[in-house]
Amino acid sequence: MPPSLEDIQEIAESIIDELPEGIDKYIRKLKIIVEDFPDAFVEQELELETPFDLLGCYQSAGPAAIGHLASGGKRQDSLYLYRRPILDQWADSSEDLTRLVNRVILHEIGHHFGFTAEDIEMYEEDMFGATALHNDAG
Repeated sequence: MPPSLEDIQEIAESIIDELPEGIDKYIRKLKIIVEDFPDAFVEQELELETPFDLLGCYQSAGPAAIGHLASGGKRQDSLYLYRRPILDQWADSSEDLTRLVNRVILHEIGHHFGFTAEDIEMYEEDMFGATALHNDAG
């Protein structure tokens, strides 16, 4: 049986708990949502050729809710992970599923907050050592 939505959710939540110091200030109010595919709005907005083109998507609740600025509000940023595209990439590669999900999470947070490729690479190396994969997961 392929990993379920709940399995991917558990993997993602454990990754969020273990993210390197420095990222945590950006994601204090981050909500992880795992779905099989992006919805029609996201698919259209990002002009996807197929719903398999997107592994994850960071959606901000607005300027008042971003990261450390959201300490008192009820609004949350959300990180969507798309199970079927993640599983397809996992099946097509020899990459560990947890590592792949971790890479998607790092890239989505990084892209949203304007990290450079070098910043994302540094965080990957913090988590996986110098053998981290450097291709884009998002």
